[in-house]
Amino acid sequence: MKPFPDTSPGASGLALREGLLFGRGSPGRRGTDLPAAGVPEAEPAAELPAELLRAEIDGLPELSEPEVVRHFVRLSQWNYAIDSGPYPLGSCTMKYNPKSAEAAARLPGFAAAHPLLPEEDCQGALALGFALERALCEITGLAAATLQPAAGAHGELCGMLMVRAYHVARGNPRKKVLVPDSAHGTNPATATLAGYQAVEIASGPDGVVTPAAIAGALDEDVAALMLTNPNTLGIFERNVREIATLLHEKGALLYNDGANLNALAGVARPGDMGVDVMHINLHKTFGTPHGGGGPGSGPVAVALPLVPFLPVPTIRRAGDGFALDFDRPQSIGRLRTFWGNFGMWVRAYALLREWGPDGLRRAAQLAVLNANYLRQLLSPAYHLPYSAPTLHEVVFSDKLQKAHGVSALDVAKRLIDHGFHPPTIYFPLVVSGALMLEPTETESPETVEALAAALLAIAAEAAEDPAALHAAPTRTLVRRVDEVRAARKPVLRWHPKPR
Repeated sequence: MKPFPDTSPGASGLALREGLLFGRGSPGRRGTDLPAAGVPEAEPAAELPAELLRAEIDGLPELSEPEVVRHFVRLSQWNYAIDSGPYPLGSCTMKYNPKSAEAAARLPGFAAAHPLLPEEDCQGALALGFALERALCEITGLAAATLQPAAGAHGELCGMLMVRAYHVARGNPRKKVLVPDSAHGTNPATATLAGYQAVEIASGPDGVVTPAAIAGALDEDVAALMLTNPNTLGIFERNVREIATLLHEKGALLYNDGANLNALAGVARPGDMGVDVMHINLHKTFGTPHGGGGPGSGPVAVALPLVPFLPVPTIRRAGDGFALDFDRPQSIGRLRTFWGNFGMWVRAYALLREWGPDGLRRAAQLAVLNANYLRQLLSPAYHLPYSAPTLHEVVFSDKLQKAHGVSALDVAKRLIDHGFHPPTIYFPLVVSGALMLEPTETESPETVEALAAALLAIAAEAAEDPAALHAAPTRTLVRRVDEVRAARKPVLRWHPKPR
């Protein structure tokens, strides 16, 4: 393996190993020194019911404060975070989380607001929610929105339950939902959970769904089409308006999976394309990486015919203030406890206020520019299965590397040695050996170039020394693991040995 360049952000120097806490310390060691309580000591068994008492935990470590602090700090240093470097995960839109939005979410009036506060004591929170709903409606071109869903897939379910309620109100829930093969993987699961049969629609040779394919599958039993636009290939579904017309003529609805809204926000509105309902991932498009940055949030926006079916409660104006509206007889009901992941609302609203309309449009344009710059840099060394224009993400395959016995997994593992988080691999399923990259707008040209340089170096290594890639990663504390064994025989609990 060739030496890594000095510009590589990969690990070097001290890499602190850290084992389990069990087996460390000694009896009686403490990290605290509390003063005497000043009251008589009492035995727990004399004060509490027996069913609430727990026996002593055998082997529980007794440690000093430095031992505990160093343990968790060392573990934290193993973790890759968006503040450490880019996450080029295609389809995930893992962008940098602005600290201004984080600061707003931590304001005491927001962060400490109890969800059971009466309406008159949380007017600020309701005002923010109402304003965010209106902003999302303006961005999507739809009539109304709910902030209740807790994540993207939850938003999908919310939208499809409203689709079902819409058809039930017309006397027939219908039976089928059309799902393209280039859609997000949660779409067929959501359709099934909503009580429908998912029918796969093959995309065309250029990676988009054709009106002819939809027309061939469309009948009075179809409730909706779940379309991801841009799709998971990063390609815009240019036939969307014609497809929407076909659906509406048959009484079906168009659901838009909004996970890739980062490519369109401020530039084009799905509602203007004929979309009836869509979810929006606040934790993708508006700045908080899902998984590493906190909880998700999947608001749903709808066209006017679906407004009566929004989940309760909705936020409405009430005189000079705001109120929660539960009086909605056609509603699909409540989707979760309380009102939603409120901190995500604050982050998204703060970011929208900071960006403004021009900034929102510029963010989408830069996301598309970064993806196309990466596409241009990597095209000489990686196979591009679709030649259609790329928007916010680009999908390559490992076809050229497979000629040397190197797989997408090998490429991803070696990228860790270069100090980058791997991209999404083996998805979308329509591309064999897929390498799916999405740099987002928050990465600088220099970062995109460094990522491309690492991938180009890996492509060269695949041709010169493919065996080295099979052993990657080599610069991590934990080397390549047996993923199949980990999936089939996971170790879910560890029992400490008694002292």
